[in-house]
Amino acid sequence: MLTPERLGHIRKLSEIATERGQSLAQMAIAWTLRDERVTSALIGASSVAQLEENVAAIDDIEFTAEELEAIDRDAVDAGINIWAQSSSA
Repeated sequence: MLTPERLGHIRKLSEIATERGQSLAQMAIAWTLRDERVTSALIGASSVAQLEENVAAIDDIEFTAEELEAIDRDAVDAGINIWAQSSSA
């Protein structure tokens, strides 16, 4: 599932996050929460440290127009059906 093309998109998104001073996970959460219609976002954490990192995403949920354009270029539908395995079980 991780093709060179998909990894390229992930790397570019990670670069945007780094420029924002965020991890990729934090940027994804911030991107979700930037829309006032979204009242909650489900996050996963397997440690207190991950939970703290994820919650820190709310420190910066503002995006510039340029950041959103850059994100839109690489946050593409990769054609991955994350439910396929559980659907066929």
